[in-house]
Amino acid sequence: MTPDDRDPSVPVVNDEPASRSSHVGGPTTPEDADIDAPTADTDAHRDTGGKKKHMPLWQETILLLAIALVLAVVIKALFVQAFYIPSESMEPGLIKNDRILVEKVSYWGGGSPQRGDVVVFEDPGGWLNAAESAGPTNPLAKAMAKVGLYPQGGHLVKRVIGVEGDVIHCCDDKGRIEVNGQPLNEDDYVNHPDQVKCRGPMTGNCEWTAGPVPAGHIFVMGDNRNRSADSSAHLCTDDETDCNQNPYVPVDLVVGKVFVLLWPADRFGFLHRPDTFDDVPDPEPTG
Repeated sequence: MTPDDRDPSVPVVNDEPASRSSHVGGPTTPEDADIDAPTADTDAHRDTGGKKKHMPLWQETILLLAIALVLAVVIKALFVQAFYIPSESMEPGLIKNDRILVEKVSYWGGGSPQRGDVVVFEDPGGWLNAAESAGPTNPLAKAMAKVGLYPQGGHLVKRVIGVEGDVIHCCDDKGRIEVNGQPLNEDDYVNHPDQVKCRGPMTGNCEWTAGPVPAGHIFVMGDNRNRSADSSAHLCTDDETDCNQNPYVPVDLVVGKVFVLLWPADRFGFLHRPDTFDDVPDPEPTG
């Protein structure tokens, strides 16, 4: 049969048989058409695929503030807290209104203050007057103080001189404080060491002994020995017949150890325990 013999009413598609598996020219069966045909659902998915809705700016701001507040509370409670120096008692190293950072990690897990540490502690009772205990008065400052973002009132900053069992004596023939019989070389941090009769209390009394320090307590002194109402200033003297002062600070009231002088910026630096305390022997056992 030749091409001329074909019925002209029958269209000619191809002289070769079509492949059953070929889809190049489109679906060959109704089932194939159902599978390949795009639907409204798939088109919508393609239009929105990979895109996420963002929360409004005000919601993001509130969320970030909430996260920052939680972090501040956690950091204050467990790690670091800001304070300021309330008086001249720690000069020359720390000056009134200096901003400091206190770390709490050193006293975790049963750790306790060591001789030579500069510590911040709550008022043991009667060491501060009403104004010194008040803290910030501005509402914003008060709120920031509660979460550790602003210095609080009602705290003191002193250096630990004696720990549990220690006996502190003032003074040897050179005017030096002795701890368990070992004189301290405090020239590096005591204010004007050459201008004081002895390194004792602000009262000028160079003959006193404190201790043994009770368990769970510390004996503290300011570096400015003539301007520090510290443990030595709260000792009961020999001529006092009715004395209820307590010179020792409970360890439970210690917030932490000062490790950074933060502000002013030109005096920024880290605080370290003086080497002289390494020579202090352990206290004599009691009982």
